[in-house]
Amino acid sequence: MQTFGRFAGVTIDCQDPQRLADFWSAVLGGRVTESLPGWRRVTVDDGTPVLTFQPVPEPKVGKTRLHLDVAVPDAGEAVDRIGALGGRWTSERHDYPEGTVLVMADPENNEFCIVQYYKRSI
Repeated sequence: MQTFGRFAGVTIDCQDPQRLADFWSAVLGGRVTESLPGWRRVTVDDGTPVLTFQPVPEPKVGKTRLHLDVAVPDAGEAVDRIGALGGRWTSERHDYPEGTVLVMADPENNEFCIVQYYKRSI
């Protein structure tokens, strides 16, 4: 099948683009740039799609309908590091034959998952 586009990135509405960009840059090992006035972008040099943070006046309300999955070698260590960066574990955990998934929240309560796979390396 012929494609007409490619996945380039994800844009997240937020009240503090700099704070979230700094958080996600530390989680993913990326760099922060300004993409438009007031907007921030996190770029990782491993081919990961970019994350763009768009300023909006209203806070997040309700469950995030789209979330990011971040593969980690050690879920317990990742929970501690994410907590130190201002994120938190929601206490939601899912265990599957292929690995463990922990539901996290960034500093503005956007949910994302850390995934520790059992049989494959990251």
